[in-house]
Amino acid sequence: MLLEVHELNTYYGMSHVLQGISLYVNQGELVALLGRNGMGKSTTLKSVMGLVKPRSGSVVFEGKTITGYPPYKAARAGIGYVPEERRIFPNLSVVDNLFLGIKGGKILNPEDPKVWTMERIFQHFPKLKERAGQKGRFLSGGEQQMLTIGRSLMGNPSLLLVDEPTEGLAPLLVKEVRDILEEINKAGVSILLVEHNIKVALSLANRVYLMGKAHIGFAGTVGELERNPEIKAKYLEV
Repeated sequence: MLLEVHELNTYYGMSHVLQGISLYVNQGELVALLGRNGMGKSTTLKSVMGLVKPRSGSVVFEGKTITGYPPYKAARAGIGYVPEERRIFPNLSVVDNLFLGIKGGKILNPEDPKVWTMERIFQHFPKLKERAGQKGRFLSGGEQQMLTIGRSLMGNPSLLLVDEPTEGLAPLLVKEVRDILEEINKAGVSILLVEHNIKVALSLANRVYLMGKAHIGFAGTVGELERNPEIKAKYLEV
């Protein structure tokens, strides 16, 4: 098991926003965490990444307890994070943004085909190669999303936490980002995906967790979910 989250409880002030959240991701899986807005999906990712500190529960990654690690330690442990807000550096070039994704202390062989290098990023994101020297602020929304994903991959994570990657994108770019996530997963990177576009998420995922308010209401395969339309309606329909 690559990631195991057990009975996680997280608060914002007095508000109990995650109530006993448990989930897991196996090596090579793409797992979707779905639900309506405000259920706690993004907070779950932030709690794993250390952007929000859980009050109780545990996060175990590659057999090591990392609960409460600050984000830089979680990143060095092998977790990449693609935030909903993208957070590129608008005044830096595409290349410089990508270089900032390299994690200190990692010694990797650039000849290893599994290692994410600048060249390999550009193979997966040819649009970024075309705009390598341009500043981040001149990129389209879709290109900025690709840059954010590419920057995370430059840290050579074993697990990628991806928060709402198709939010605000035109349909053609939604498909492009969806296909890129599939490529990355097939290349060996496990993914925990939060995504409002249910069709995209279910086309990618091996397994699914559905969140109600602050809790997990369903866990199973995509097939099991599709055979339970009442569960789908309860947790996903507005």
